[in-house]
Amino acid sequence: MAQLQERPASPGTPLGHRLKGLLYSQRLAPYFFIAPFVITLLAFWAVPLVRTFVMSTQSVMFGEAAFVGTDNFERLWHDRIFWQAMYNSARYMVLTLVILIPVPLLLAVVINARLGSDRLKNLFKASMFIPALTSVVVAGIIFRLMFAETSTGLVNQVIAWFGADPVRWLRTDLGGLVALLALATWRYTGVNILYFLSGLQSIPDELYEAASIDGAGKLRQFFSITLPNIKPTMVYVTTISIYGGLAMFLESFMLYAGNSSPNNQGLTVVGYLYRRGIEENDLGYASAVGVVLLVVIMAINLTYLTLTGTFKKESR
Repeated sequence: MAQLQERPASPGTPLGHRLKGLLYSQRLAPYFFIAPFVITLLAFWAVPLVRTFVMSTQSVMFGEAAFVGTDNFERLWHDRIFWQAMYNSARYMVLTLVILIPVPLLLAVVINARLGSDRLKNLFKASMFIPALTSVVVAGIIFRLMFAETSTGLVNQVIAWFGADPVRWLRTDLGGLVALLALATWRYTGVNILYFLSGLQSIPDELYEAASIDGAGKLRQFFSITLPNIKPTMVYVTTISIYGGLAMFLESFMLYAGNSSPNNQGLTVVGYLYRRGIEENDLGYASAVGVVLLVVIMAINLTYLTLTGTFKKESR
């Protein structure tokens, strides 16, 4: 006798009705939609994060792990190169905040003003955003050639017009910092302009019209209307800039053609993590570096968000 094969439950069967009810359930539908995000978050963020915390308490060499407790963190506390890398990253982060917050904001205000043709403004916005689409690898190589220490380097040719001698940009601490800041300014100014433009365009025109009727000038309108209304955008841009500054690695890696720079002047915290974990295969110590960096970034951002009142509930 031929064996009867089991058929899948059709919508007409009780099981089919039950499955159809689950798929069309208004209570479960949101969970189906967020399931891919949750699975991705767990697989590529939560699990590696927990694994990193575990490895930071271990000595991991050549695939063998031994529990060492807080030894890696004690080594970090007395590690002079780690503190130099932390200083380099913190200095870079602060200076990028000084440049990449006010400059894009002022440019966004100018673009949003009713001055000039819309075609010219759109052309300017597109030209400012193009650097963000350029690969960091390509941009780093280009800026390395621009800041070459020879007299044929583009920047040295420019300063030669003013009678200055060639500068060994990437051989000095200040010169290397200028090159990194120039690369960051070129690459991220356009992105921040678009962020601020989105915030500016959400401000009702009636507020400016009422202020003009009351006799408020452009400067007074900027401080009394523009800045308070783009506070959420300002908080967001500052938060991601803090993270981006402290987690910077690829720009320095490409600018110095590797993870080594004169006197470690271009070494960042992530670069030091890469050196200890990938180049020296000391994954436990590298994990401790990553944990400390995560704690520092979270502490700074949470403090900033608390001071700006982000976590306060809005009164209805």
